[in-house]
Amino acid sequence: MVSHGSSPSLLEALSSDFLACKICLEQLQAPKTLPCLHTYCQDCLGQLADGSHIRCPECRETVPVPPEGVAAFKTNFFVNGLLDLVKARACGDLRAGKPACALCPLVGGTSAGGPATARCLDCADDLCQACADGHRCTRQTHTHRVVDLVGYRAGWYDEEARERQAAQCPQHPGEALRFLCQPCSQLLCRECRLDPHLDHPCLPLAEAVRARRPGLEELLAGVDSNLVELEAARRMEKEALARLREQAARVGTQVEEAAEGVLRALLAQKQEVLGQLRAHVEAAEEAARERLAELEGREQVARAAAAFARRVLSLGREAEILSLEGAIAQRLRQLQGCPWAPGPAPCLLPQLELHPGLLDKNCHLLQLSFEEQQPQKDGGKDGPGTQGGEESQSRREDALKTERQGGVQPQARDGAQTPKEEKAQTTREDRVQTLEEERAQIPHEDGGPQPHRGGRPNKKKKFKGRLKSISREPSPALGPNLDGSGLLPRPIFSCSFPTRMPGDKRSPRITGLCPFGPREILVADEQNRALKCFSLNGDYKGTVPVPEGCSPCSVAALQSAVAFSAGARLYLISPDGEVQWRRALSLSQASHAVAALPSGDRVAVSVAGHVEVYNMEGSLATRFIPGGKASRGLRALVFLTTSPQGHFVGSDWQQNSVVICDGLGQVVGEYKGPGLHGCQPGSVSVDKKGYIFLTLREVNKVVILDPKGSLLGDFLTAYHGLEKPRVTTMVDGRYLVVSLSNGTIHVFRVRSPDS
Repeated sequence: MVSHGSSPSLLEALSSDFLACKICLEQLQAPKTLPCLHTYCQDCLGQLADGSHIRCPECRETVPVPPEGVAAFKTNFFVNGLLDLVKARACGDLRAGKPACALCPLVGGTSAGGPATARCLDCADDLCQACADGHRCTRQTHTHRVVDLVGYRAGWYDEEARERQAAQCPQHPGEALRFLCQPCSQLLCRECRLDPHLDHPCLPLAEAVRARRPGLEELLAGVDSNLVELEAARRMEKEALARLREQAARVGTQVEEAAEGVLRALLAQKQEVLGQLRAHVEAAEEAARERLAELEGREQVARAAAAFARRVLSLGREAEILSLEGAIAQRLRQLQGCPWAPGPAPCLLPQLELHPGLLDKNCHLLQLSFEEQQPQKDGGKDGPGTQGGEESQSRREDALKTERQGGVQPQARDGAQTPKEEKAQTTREDRVQTLEEERAQIPHEDGGPQPHRGGRPNKKKKFKGRLKSISREPSPALGPNLDGSGLLPRPIFSCSFPTRMPGDKRSPRITGLCPFGPREILVADEQNRALKCFSLNGDYKGTVPVPEGCSPCSVAALQSAVAFSAGARLYLISPDGEVQWRRALSLSQASHAVAALPSGDRVAVSVAGHVEVYNMEGSLATRFIPGGKASRGLRALVFLTTSPQGHFVGSDWQQNSVVICDGLGQVVGEYKGPGLHGCQPGSVSVDKKGYIFLTLREVNKVVILDPKGSLLGDFLTAYHGLEKPRVTTMVDGRYLVVSLSNGTIHVFRVRSPDS
């Protein structure tokens, strides 16, 4: 890169697109310069003019058109001089024939002139050898610089030629511009000075340049200083944007964790309250059944006695009635004397008591606060995922657990709790307490501050805002093996970097990723036909050469070679690009996924519904169809390095599922549930513990499945900066590398629950 204070060379100006019009993309013709210092062809400006104004195509600045038209814009004599030099070098191209001497026809030679071998830089004429020798011997031209024509065309004398050739007056052909009219700031030749500028003070060009150069250099120095400040401001803006994205990813993770914690606590309370309700109803029903049985028995006895007494009174004779009177009267008095309850036994009716916070419309469990960014010093900042950041987070969590509880707290149950229940209750209280402590730092609706619960007052500038919900499908319930205790691996943001390099002609299109050496990755850029190597910190390490015309699609690194698919072929090349072998694949499949086996001496590729495994010599080691269904097609293959059975994992677009199979093709697990959100499964990666990370491009997610294919939950979402994630890979079993559709790569460290 050329520094601001250095001057560009003449060769750079001639070899770059400096002499091309940015409108017609051709060489400038009659170059005119706008006030913004951008130069275009006069005819192109005429077509671009919109009435009395022109909008610069490069800087978008609107400038007025002079009343005389676009021809009145300043002529760029600097560009004209460079164009003259280019035309002089190109007019005598050897491919169009040898150039002729320009003086031979003038001194009585042949009309065509002899072959030219030299050039006069002062006269701008090509000369034969005889005329060149005579040119050096005349009084008027003995000081002219005559050079070899071949060297002139090679550009050896460009700078000297420009110094000796004067700019020509556009009004008087053949006259050089020699003076500057000071009142008019116009360049003049001798003819121009004798006409309208005769009485104006004029200076020779060299003297005028010496007088005006210091002022221009001072202004240029000021602009260079501004450029330094602009670069610093741009760099700071990018750093601020990166910090914003990192913080947004962290806050997004905190929101997800907090929401999950609140939901788990609420669901736990729901189960607890419903259990209490069921126990109470069952006890009340049992008591009621016993009372009903007793009442029914008494009722039957009373009815039987009353019926017997009525039969005797209605059907018995006088002697019979009198003989039974004593027994009947005694029994009826006995039944009347039994204690009867006037109504049903007292029953406790359940009532639901909600915490006041749940009924308060102004109670927001999730809120955002915003603080002004402070410039970070280079010496002591903790980046995302660093040890300092983790220790700070751990200290904050410990401090939150020691503060008093608030917000929506689970109500205590009657009776003693088991140790397991007490542990679950403590976990829920800690999570809800953390949310309440964060919420306590936000001002009230009436503008009054809430008391700070720590020892130190909060001096940060706060702005209250409610967290807006994301438009997405709800995630399905967590798997039963999680037990609601947050045992999912968690992402820790490491870094982010672009993959577009200065030599790329197109925007990157990443179609493959794989580990490549210690803490390095290999990126398959199909659009630029390159295999690029980066470190996990984003340092560019160079490329692995690929055969000419190949556009790598999927890539995998073996022990001492690199395998990749391109079109309908599978290639194995050495790190220096030497092709070791190539194999033809099925033409019925647009792309072929490639994966390396953990031994590093075999490579697997998906071909038209089956999987083929090749050894380092290019021989087919095995071939199988997952599940025995020929219609199944695996789009991405990742080997389970932690599985001793050697399982393959792939995205099956035919069945719209994630399939796990062993080396014989037997399906040992498959997921096609609602966790896919109706999307086709994307790239898959596996960590050292067997967790499967599945990319869902349409909903900007990476979800986790257990080694058997059961959905566990979300791992990365749009909060982590995911925008159309494309391909992923796992490095060292603990770094998840995610590539986006725009060519950016995000690196996350996978933090296991037991770490």
